[in-house]
Amino acid sequence: MSDPLATAVVRLHEAGIPDPHTEVRRLDALAREQGKELADLVARRATHEPFSHIAGHRAFWNHEFFVNADVLDPRPDTETLVEAALSLPFDTVLDLGTGSGCILFSILAERPSTTGTGTDISADALTVAQRNADHIGVADRMTLIKSDWFAEVEGHFDLITSNPPYITEAAYAELHPTVHRFEPRIALTPGGDGLNPYRVIAAQAADYLTSEGYVLVEIGFDQGDSVQAIFRAQGWRDVACIPDLNGKDRVIRAKAPQ
Repeated sequence: MSDPLATAVVRLHEAGIPDPHTEVRRLDALAREQGKELADLVARRATHEPFSHIAGHRAFWNHEFFVNADVLDPRPDTETLVEAALSLPFDTVLDLGTGSGCILFSILAERPSTTGTGTDISADALTVAQRNADHIGVADRMTLIKSDWFAEVEGHFDLITSNPPYITEAAYAELHPTVHRFEPRIALTPGGDGLNPYRVIAAQAADYLTSEGYVLVEIGFDQGDSVQAIFRAQGWRDVACIPDLNGKDRVIRAKAPQ
């Protein structure tokens, strides 16, 4: 390993970045691709800035999504929700808290006859989402709305999806710096017990669903029982928990109340 690379490895190691050798190789390739200095990229990574933010994109499902500090980074666990959505019949979909658009646009790309609406309370997040819709080629089949949950939503949908903020206030304080410092708090935690978004969705989503429509929401690995109880208390049918690839509770599916 040449001296600049060795120096970079030492810096990342001292900063507490896991597997610094691999990180440096990735950063070196990125520096060459972007025409930037390796040392500059290493300096950013040493602050725990996510590699995806330095690169400007992250892979999810079958696409690369543009990301920055205004949106939550797409996670592999969330692909469980996309897979669950594609197992259901639908023509129209509403994605609450769309962020980068990774859920909505992945679904629309797989179902060329469908249309969708994405909402987010953050105008900056919607700017990122629009860029991703253009990049993936689904912009003509989707609408983006600045909305606090259902506040600005009109109409009815066959499917409502959401990866809402669900981390508890206490757990948020303990998050790794890569997440805590560089991803939007509003997309990570609603405060308190982390369950309030599910209470809102369970109470209001039926007003925006077709009679046989479904809701799919991502959850934390330890929230399955609590979130199922919230939906059942509101009269939702066929409430079920879907595990991710690691066998952990990850998605709640619920059918519209009668």
